[in-house]
Amino acid sequence: MRYKKGSIIHPLPNDLLLQDKEGKWRISLPDAYKDFIKRFNGVKPLDDCFTCNDRLYMIDRFLCIMRVTGESEEEYYDIGVVRTQLDERIVFDENVMGTELLPIAVLYAGDFVCLDYRHHRGGEPAVCVWDHEASSELNPVTYRVSSSFEGFLGMLSQ
Repeated sequence: MRYKKGSIIHPLPNDLLLQDKEGKWRISLPDAYKDFIKRFNGVKPLDDCFTCNDRLYMIDRFLCIMRVTGESEEEYYDIGVVRTQLDERIVFDENVMGTELLPIAVLYAGDFVCLDYRHHRGGEPAVCVWDHEASSELNPVTYRVSSSFEGFLGMLSQ
C-alpha cells in the first residue's frame, strides 16, 4: 500500500492487544484486517478513493488500534474512541450484545468506512459506508461497499 510518509501511528498493535479489543467489542476481526492494522495502523493512504452508491468517496485516514492513556493526540483516531463518540448512531438494536458496525476509516465530510457485523453469521463481515448526515440514534444508514476487507482494499485508487 502506498501511504503518506510518517502517517502510521505507533506503537503498532500486537496480537494480544487485538485479542483484547475483539473481546471488548465481542467480534472477530478478519485476518486480512488484522494483518493490515499491524502494518498500517492509522495510515493515510495515497490510493484513497473508491466508489459506492454511485458516489466517489475519499479516505482521510484509517483509524488505529492502541491502548488509550490520554497522553497522545493520536488517540483521537483510535477505533474505541471513535465508537464512543458515535455512540448510538452506529447501533441498530440497543439490545444486541456486541458490535454491529465497527468504524475503521474516516472519510472526508464526516462519514466512516465500517466493518458490518449484522449479517456475517460467523463469516467475514462486509464493508460499508456509514452516512453521518442520514443516520440518527438507533437508525444508522449504511451503504454496502464490499463483501470483504480484502475486496475493499482492492477497490482503492487515486
